[in-house]
Parts: sequence; structure tokens; C-alpha cells
Amino acid sequence: MNCALRIELAQIGNELAADLERIDELWSEGLLNFGGPFLAGAEFTAADAFFAPVVFRAQTYALKLGDVAAEYVERMLAYEFMREWYEAGVREPWRDKPHEDEVSTIGTVLADYRL
Repeated sequence: MNCALRIELAQIGNELAADLERIDELWSEGLLNFGGPFLAGAEFTAADAFFAPVVFRAQTYALKLGDVAAEYVERMLAYEFMREWYEAGVREPWRDKPHEDEVSTIGTVLADYRL
């Protein structure tokens, strides 16, 4: 996972589209049923921790989500603990060559914010 890249995907296949639809459904259902701002209500829970990497992926790939889920992504990205995690990732000097190589096969890198 590389939080500091912004990538325009070359395509969104059927499997990814189905996964995105399911994530949108899960997040929207949790937020609407429990009143937010987190997936299970007023407090950050394991559900939010589980989906935190997906929030970063939504940012990296500019994934299209419904309004409720998109607002959740923006809200999560604004929390201090998420900003700290992101900033640590930006400063990480280690690179995974297979992942770096894969990026060019799935889309176009629009920005690289790594230090």
C-alpha cells in the first residue's frame, strides 16, 4: 500500500466494480443506521480500523463512491490518527520493487508525494 501516490486507473473491471459497490453499500448502511460519524456510531471501532486502509486506497485511486461513503472517506482522512499514519507513509524510504513496477501496469501516476 502506498498512500502517497495518486493513480488514475486504466480500467475498473467487473470484480473491482462489484467490490466498490459492496464497500459503498456497507459504509452507507453503517453510517445511516448507526448515525455516524463512524461506521458503527459515535465511536471509532474495529470496523473503522479494518477499513482504514481502504479509505487510503479510495484516496489513492480517486474511487467513485456514493455521497455518504465519500463523505466518510473525507472525514476519516481528516482525523489526526489518519493524518499521522499518512505522514509516516510519506516519509517511509523503503520501496517494494514489485509493487512499484505493478503501479505502471494498472494506471497512470498523477502525483507522488513521497519524500
